[in-house]
Amino acid sequence: MSDQPTVDAAHPPEGVLRVINPTLRFVLKTPLGGAIGDFMLVTFTGRKSGKRYSTPVSAHRLDGDLYVVLEAQWKHNFRGGADAQVAYRGKTRTMHGELITDRSAVAAICERVATSYGPKKAQRQMGMTFREGRLPSVAEWEEAVDQLKIAAIKLTSKV
Repeated sequence: MSDQPTVDAAHPPEGVLRVINPTLRFVLKTPLGGAIGDFMLVTFTGRKSGKRYSTPVSAHRLDGDLYVVLEAQWKHNFRGGADAQVAYRGKTRTMHGELITDRSAVAAICERVATSYGPKKAQRQMGMTFREGRLPSVAEWEEAVDQLKIAAIKLTSKV
């Protein structure tokens, strides 16, 4: 048995993000963003600061809805629900984001997202590494939710 966690965070180096994020912020708001279906730009207002943030993230589709899977602290801006402008596939629309923190629910979302991609793409799209390069089980995802403080934001169209 390895001491390495089954799931661990694996983000690009800060220097790479300083180049890629501004580029993604720009491109995702244009029709060219339609060619980058694996990413979306989520623009929201901070709950406490009132400041506007635009964050490029991986776009995960499940049952017709968009999800963000993350351990980043900005997830708390969606506690209790919040509206966001979402630029995805070349179109920007107002969506409602709902923070999901329930351990079992988040683990199930992560497992479904990872399985839909396969192990190699899942690690890249989810910003995580999987021990032995295999897909984690739901129980292993539950452990990762606790250890990494993973949550999900479900984005649904405003009608």
